[in-house]
Amino acid sequence: MNSLSMVLTLLGLVLFETISSLDNAIINAQVLSTMGEKAKKWFLTWGLLVAVFVVRGMLPWLIVWIVSPTLGPIGSLTATFSGDPKVIQAVESSAPVLLIAGGTFMIFLFLYWLFLEPKYYGFKGERFFQSKGVWFYAIISILLSVIVWLGLKVNPLMAFGAVLGSTAFFITHGFKENAEIAEKQLERKTGEVTDMSKVFYLMVIDATFSLDGVLGAFAFTLSVPLILIGNGLGALVVRQFTVSNIERIKKYVYLKNGAMYSILVLGSIMLLDAFNFNIPSFVSPLLTAIIVAYFFFKSTTIKSS
Repeated sequence: MNSLSMVLTLLGLVLFETISSLDNAIINAQVLSTMGEKAKKWFLTWGLLVAVFVVRGMLPWLIVWIVSPTLGPIGSLTATFSGDPKVIQAVESSAPVLLIAGGTFMIFLFLYWLFLEPKYYGFKGERFFQSKGVWFYAIISILLSVIVWLGLKVNPLMAFGAVLGSTAFFITHGFKENAEIAEKQLERKTGEVTDMSKVFYLMVIDATFSLDGVLGAFAFTLSVPLILIGNGLGALVVRQFTVSNIERIKKYVYLKNGAMYSILVLGSIMLLDAFNFNIPSFVSPLLTAIIVAYFFFKSTTIKSS
C-alpha cells in the first residue's frame, strides 16, 4: 500500500467511525447532562481511553487473530506489513471468512434501519420500505440463506462466517434495544440512579456501538495498525462532539442516512471482496466521502429552507 492509499484509507476510517458513532455520541451527551462534574470528567477521560485503546484497539486485532490463529498475536497485528510468504498466505486464506462475516453484519444493519427504524426520509423509497417493516425478518432470513449457499460453494468456513455475522448483528441489536430502554429509564429516574451506574452504562454502550465501526473498517483495509489509528482518531472526534457540539450535530438530520448508506456500500464491498471481486482500495473511502457529503449538504439545505 503506497502513501496516498494509506492517507485515503485513514481519512475514510476516521470519517466512517465518526459518522457511524453519532448515535453513540448523542446518547452519551444526554446521559452526561444528568451527571455530576466529577463523574462526567472521569468518563470523558478514562472512558475515552477504554473506548479508543481497549475496545477499538483490541477488537480488530482479536478478530484477525481469531480468523487467522496460525499468525499468533504479533503476526495478527503486523500481518499486512509482512513480506513473509507464509503470513501473506494465512491472511489471504482467512480474509474471505472475515469479509463475509463483516459484510453480512453490515447489510443486516442497513436493512434493519431501512425497514424498522424511525428516520427522516432522505429518499422517496424509504417511506415505502418502512411501511413494509413486517417483511424485515423474512428478507434477512432469505438473504442469509443465499449468502450461506454461495459461501458453501467456495469454502464451508465462509458459510460459517456469514452465520457469525448474522449472530453478531442479533447480539448487538439486542444490546442496543436494551440501551434505548435503559436510557428512557435513566431519564425518568435521574435522582435515583447513581453516577457510577451511569458511567458503567455508558461504557457498555460504547463497547456495543463500536462493533459497527470496527467491522466496517475491514472494508477499507485488513491492516490492523491502520484500523487502530483511523478508528482511534474517529473516536476522538466523536468525543469532541459529545462534549461541545452535539446539539449542532443533531440539527443535521440526514447524517444518520449517510451513515447507513455508507454501511450498505461498505457491506456490499466486503461481500464482493469475499467472493474474489477485487475492489480497488480507494473505492471505500471515496464512496464513503461522497455519500456523507451528499447527506450533509442535504441537511444544510433543509436547515436553510
